[in-house]
Amino acid sequence: MKIVSRTEYPWKGWHIALIDALVVWLSFGISYLLRYEVQFLRPVDEINSAPFRPYIPYTLIFMVWVLTMHQAAGLYQDMRGRSLVSEIFKITNATSNAVLLIMALSFLIRPLVFSRLLIIQAAFINVFLQLVWRLALRSFRNTLHRRGVGVEQVLVVGCREAGRYVIRTIVARPDLGYKLVGFVDDDPELGSKDLGRVPALGAIRNIPKIVKKEHVDLVILTLPWDEQRHAMEVMQNHALKKVSVLTVPDLYQLNLSQVQVEMLGGLPLLGRQKEGEIPRRNLVLKRALDIIATALLLPFALPIMGLAALAIRLDTPGPILFYQRRVGLNGQLFEMVKFRSMVEGAEQQHDEVIGLNEDDPEGYKRKYKDADPRITRVGRFIRRTSIDELPQLFNVLRGEMSLVGPRPALPKEVELYKPWHRQRLMVRPGLTGLWQVSGRSEIPFEEKCLLDIYYIENWSIGLDLQILIQTAPQILFGTGAY
Repeated sequence: MKIVSRTEYPWKGWHIALIDALVVWLSFGISYLLRYEVQFLRPVDEINSAPFRPYIPYTLIFMVWVLTMHQAAGLYQDMRGRSLVSEIFKITNATSNAVLLIMALSFLIRPLVFSRLLIIQAAFINVFLQLVWRLALRSFRNTLHRRGVGVEQVLVVGCREAGRYVIRTIVARPDLGYKLVGFVDDDPELGSKDLGRVPALGAIRNIPKIVKKEHVDLVILTLPWDEQRHAMEVMQNHALKKVSVLTVPDLYQLNLSQVQVEMLGGLPLLGRQKEGEIPRRNLVLKRALDIIATALLLPFALPIMGLAALAIRLDTPGPILFYQRRVGLNGQLFEMVKFRSMVEGAEQQHDEVIGLNEDDPEGYKRKYKDADPRITRVGRFIRRTSIDELPQLFNVLRGEMSLVGPRPALPKEVELYKPWHRQRLMVRPGLTGLWQVSGRSEIPFEEKCLLDIYYIENWSIGLDLQILIQTAPQILFGTGAY
């Protein structure tokens, strides 16, 4: 796939401003029709009927004010990672200010033809149409990113905590338009082991060679200040002037989601939350969401579970349900329940058939994805459709699991975890998670950890709802499930 730099991105700021202007005129046109033709909300006497011409100056003023405020708010700049909520707030703010301006002018001028209802309707319509068009723009941009248009090749320098934070953010947010070519680190252990599908490219001295070979557009430095000078010297000595360089601030290597600000007699103090910690009030909201959503899902899940239980009983001898000890919140063990998808006694064959390795505790899932001899005929189907996971709704009700979170690991897998892997144990394990909607079992183990930790650090109810919605097509098409 050819990667096209951001400078070749087809949408410029003035393109977006032009469409914003057209949306304003369209909003006033629709509002005029609703007010005088359809007579929506309030009838119009024939004597008060008016053409659109007197409203042209107001539309022009409204448009200029909205475009000016959008420009001041940075809506015509290429701001990667800007949230849709932020855009809606800025659009609503610009529109409401334009309405106040026109109302003030009408009070001073006292025109013969003026409908306050028309202006207010136009404002609501403008906000709605601006939202629709920006959603369409985001979808279009994401499509271009998948085709390599507007994507920047990124090299990360450093693979300690700050470096992994940058990597997992880029992996979890393909909408940002960044493509990781890999990372470098002078630590021999870090610089020689891939992080999931993100390749380790050796030491910092390799930066010039990597930049030229991979056509790198952006280098992100995540090293402490006392080590960044070496990387900058390497780049300056090789005259890598066309490459942009960004630096992660060395504030105890914190990310903004972990920073806490407190005041001590007027003196600001900076601190940090515990790694992977979700604030208690958010945990209460998350638990409430689990209970409510599970209660809504159970009436639909129970008939499917009944049919699955019957099919398992008719297919092979043995119990219908399978209980397995897994590692949950803070390393506590619990019994996870699922429909049996293997022959009876499959657990005793686990080590001799599969085994584990330190580099990838979950490697066996890919090794035997097509031909694990222990899986039954019905088991293969319920695994592909994730029906075998439905009994875990009762684990959710018991508080052992959550609907969304890192998948619960086996004790043997956890024994092989590196220290940073254990951050994924700081929340309840989930039925689905961020990596499930990003490729499910096809994602390497360390990349799963990156996505799980990103989820923990950026948790919100909106993110949980987004993951639940995206899980549905993954289950429907059986993507990456086995």
